[in-house]
Amino acid sequence: MNLEIRPGGEGLRTRAFQIIFESDTPAAKGFDIALIAMILASVLVVMLDSVAAYAARWGELFFWLEWGFTIAFTIELAIRLYCLERPTQYLRSFYGVVDVIAVLPTWLALIVPGAQALLIVRVLRVLRIFRILRLMQFVGEGRLLVESLRRALHPIFLFLLTVLFLVTIFASLIYLIEPAEAGFTSIPQAIYWAIVTLTTVGYGDIVPVTPLGQGLSMMVMLTGYSIIVVPTGVFSAQVIRSIREERYSDEACPGCGHDRHERGARYCLKCGTWLDEESPDPHLSEEEQAAWHEARKESDADGQEGETPPG
Repeated sequence: MNLEIRPGGEGLRTRAFQIIFESDTPAAKGFDIALIAMILASVLVVMLDSVAAYAARWGELFFWLEWGFTIAFTIELAIRLYCLERPTQYLRSFYGVVDVIAVLPTWLALIVPGAQALLIVRVLRVLRIFRILRLMQFVGEGRLLVESLRRALHPIFLFLLTVLFLVTIFASLIYLIEPAEAGFTSIPQAIYWAIVTLTTVGYGDIVPVTPLGQGLSMMVMLTGYSIIVVPTGVFSAQVIRSIREERYSDEACPGCGHDRHERGARYCLKCGTWLDEESPDPHLSEEEQAAWHEARKESDADGQEGETPPG
């Protein structure tokens, strides 16, 4: 859903909107930086509070800090909604959901003990730093990776189906070979072993004890090493394809028809023809440029005559 963020009124609401949702003024930048610092501090408090030794020593401090952050974030969310024209639309957006989740667990903890652990999702709000710092280059790189992943979904999905097929075959074989005392009490348990072995993790909680089972394990591990490069290669190929599409234009040269030029190129790589058909070659003489403009005017006039409906 495309989120249209607009102020809900004049005066105080517009001023609050400029500070909270924009980042091109000193006040707005200061607010965003302070917000990021509070988010990071609140996430740090949640993580430290999960350590038993720290919780026993500074538990009361963590408790009051957490409530302070929650009240501050609740007020900030209320102001965000107050200054928007369509607050409900914002609440249904990604950042709106994250803002609600950032304050909801502490209030829920009054009813459901232990809900504070969900506060770790506040780290998602740090994504606002891309808007604050205007890191458009990194945003562009992120879009390139997302587009590459989207293109690679079908071959990767086919690869995963193949892996699941292999895992099921290996699991069935090891279930028939190994005794139940070794831990292979069912095919689903054997599938767990096959996945752990194929991915070369090797927890060691279930291991084959027969020579035939150990030989099968070696085959599974070697298979894992041999196929691990497949999804990496597919994704890398799509990344390279996306980079090429970002770098090169499909516009054909009017002179020779070559269509693989870098974006922003002014002359054809093959024949040296000027590529921009909307303007004359700056290296032409004044007479030649004047002739080019005359020819362009005649072409435009002919096109307009051709589009004129019959009387």
